[in-house]
Amino acid sequence: MHPLLRARADRQLGLFTALDARTAGYGHGEIRSLCTTGAWVRVRRGVYALADEHAAALAGGRAHALAATAVLLDLGRPDTVVSHSSAFRLLGLPARRALLPDTVRLTHPTLWRRGQGFTVNRAPLPVDDVRQHPPLWLTTPARTLVDCGREWPLEDAVIGMDAALLAEKLSPAQLHEAVTRAEGWPGARRAARAAGLADGRAESPLETRGRLRMIGAGLPVPELQVEIRVQGRLLGVVDAWFEEAALAVEFDGQVKYTDPWRGRTAERVLWEEKRREDAMRAVGIRFVRVVDADMGAGWPEVETRLAQLLSTPGPPRRTFTATPRPRGVVRTA
Repeated sequence: MHPLLRARADRQLGLFTALDARTAGYGHGEIRSLCTTGAWVRVRRGVYALADEHAAALAGGRAHALAATAVLLDLGRPDTVVSHSSAFRLLGLPARRALLPDTVRLTHPTLWRRGQGFTVNRAPLPVDDVRQHPPLWLTTPARTLVDCGREWPLEDAVIGMDAALLAEKLSPAQLHEAVTRAEGWPGARRAARAAGLADGRAESPLETRGRLRMIGAGLPVPELQVEIRVQGRLLGVVDAWFEEAALAVEFDGQVKYTDPWRGRTAERVLWEEKRREDAMRAVGIRFVRVVDADMGAGWPEVETRLAQLLSTPGPPRRTFTATPRPRGVVRTA
């Protein structure tokens, strides 16, 4: 590859346009021949890449970033930014696959357009709502979450906000400022409701879903990520805590056992969980465990059990202390 074209491709995730190639001295016939032989691959109309590099990028999980870059190169509008679900995907936050279509979502201050594989929304783009994610420009995490929150079901929007706050991709103040700026936009009230329910201490989508189920059932809002100590010794950290009832709720997602944290085996995780729970029960703490399946048809049974336990106060004399952590912990290997 000519150095001029190589330099251009390196700034664009390995992609380059037909104009880039011609500027570097490649004629139309040569471009067509390189594509025919498989040396180059046509990513989009007038947008190309070296075939082996493109395959490696796809295998490395960069498909949507490549698609967004290709669309922007095709449009030739540098003031268009990646937004909505596309920006959310590039932030690496969790969401249901149905909410993350392959269609590239973009925003432009004056243009509305829909084409093959992309949609451009027309909306204000103040400079504070945009940041660089080389080689792309994206809406900021706060603006992205508000835009998604204006379109997504409430639960999904809160899951995204919880995850972003946990990962410290934004602060609560930034989220609420973005909500305020969007006042009057379509769906803004939906985003505001989601932001009002967000809590960055939730460490998994299951914890967020469970908390929202409790709120929906009219139960007290629990404290999250609470340290239980006896004489200063840490017995453990519970996902949700009801102080008056001395009731702990643990959310057991499948990932805890199929992909244990810090290299532990599933058996080791189960053993540690049992010992931790036994130690807490010994000082008068009661437990409810919630699993993924409980979020469906099993929830009424969980709700009834929680209500029964919350109707009875915990031990009047307590040998333990319960202290909420100011933030959750991002689980990494």
